[in-house]
Amino acid sequence: MALTGLQIQKLLPKTNCKECGSNTCMAFAMKLAAKKADLSACPYASDDAKAVLGAASEPPVRTIDLGGNKEVRIGGETVLYRHEKTFANQTLLAINVNDTDSPDAAMRTLEAVRDYTLERVGETLTLDMVSVAQRGDSVDAFVGLARTAWDTVKRPLVLRSNNPEALACAAGAVKGSRSVLCAARADTVDSLKKAAAENGHALAVSGPDVDSIASLTATLKKEKFNDICIQFETHSLAGQFQTNSVARRAALADGVKSMGYPFIRFVDTDDILDATVLAVTEINKYGGICILPRFEPSLLAPLMTLRLNIYTDPQKPIQVEPKVYPIGEPDENSPVFVTTNFSLTYFIVSGEIENAGTSAWLVVPECEGMSVLTAWAAGKFSGTSIGKFVTESGTEDHVKSREIIIPGYVAQISGELEEALPGWKAVVGPQEAGDIESFVKARLS
Repeated sequence: MALTGLQIQKLLPKTNCKECGSNTCMAFAMKLAAKKADLSACPYASDDAKAVLGAASEPPVRTIDLGGNKEVRIGGETVLYRHEKTFANQTLLAINVNDTDSPDAAMRTLEAVRDYTLERVGETLTLDMVSVAQRGDSVDAFVGLARTAWDTVKRPLVLRSNNPEALACAAGAVKGSRSVLCAARADTVDSLKKAAAENGHALAVSGPDVDSIASLTATLKKEKFNDICIQFETHSLAGQFQTNSVARRAALADGVKSMGYPFIRFVDTDDILDATVLAVTEINKYGGICILPRFEPSLLAPLMTLRLNIYTDPQKPIQVEPKVYPIGEPDENSPVFVTTNFSLTYFIVSGEIENAGTSAWLVVPECEGMSVLTAWAAGKFSGTSIGKFVTESGTEDHVKSREIIIPGYVAQISGELEEALPGWKAVVGPQEAGDIESFVKARLS
């Protein structure tokens, strides 16, 4: 039976020391009850509490922090479908480099990873990791490339080799990077666990089937090593989809501890369409880390956009700050538009105003991140609320225009808006943002 927060709190030290990251023991107990925290975060938990709460309070999927400052996180999921609640930690995307690549080619890839950014609905998206793979026989080449990758990119690495000695050497060379060693099997798990533990890295485990992997993770857990990723050896898209789904359901729905770890997937194909499909499946189906075969911006843009959509809380729309935005270089004679603070709406509208070749003021009141029609239906985008925002934002002080252009879909608020803004005229604009350019040329030119 699951324990309630109050039952758990009775077993905690009740010191409210805050060392666990929560303000009170009760707040920490509530996190434990919701499986959003691990009892190990409490430095003063008694042996009795650990015996009672340890297994019961563990999140169904282990949370692992990676990077020198633990800046990225995988795992920690509590639901199978985002509409149940939300997904917590997005799939990390990595680019692969090989120790057989020429030094110049490898450096170009590393610098491209380091410098790559994608702007999307007000967020700056970047690559999370670099994978360093040993393809040749030289341990020194592999270790040297790992060190160069860490020094250049300063992001966690995935160190991939079939040679446990090479992995151990590379693990020591990038100690402090909090990376992932890939991958331990039954015959190498002991030596690689030691290398991972001594150097502060996570360890990926693999095997020919799910049962052998489950045996490895169970053994590591019993030995108090829990920073584990799972690499499934599937050889088809259907196998990837099915295995990921079954394993995650086992962890979340059936409480199978041996499957409660983040997944890691190498996309080992040079065909960009095949790579896209494999990566999309991994992002959609619970991937923790997805390693792409090469740096390819045309592949990264759709994958990052997909990932952003999936890992956005459906109950919390992406939104921009409510304020008056200058589009272009507006002055006191520039037109005034209004829209909601839903990020996608804002960026589409502002982009179309720019495309129209005009400068304008874009008034963006607080609408809780809703789109125009949704905000209007919810009473968040009314003539009264817009008028109040225009007045309080001081828009009247820096524009001479007394016309405000509203979206065509909410033409019915024009009268109410004019009542809220005496002396102003509400101009009904186009319904679709794509028609702003023709509206500007016909109405404002």
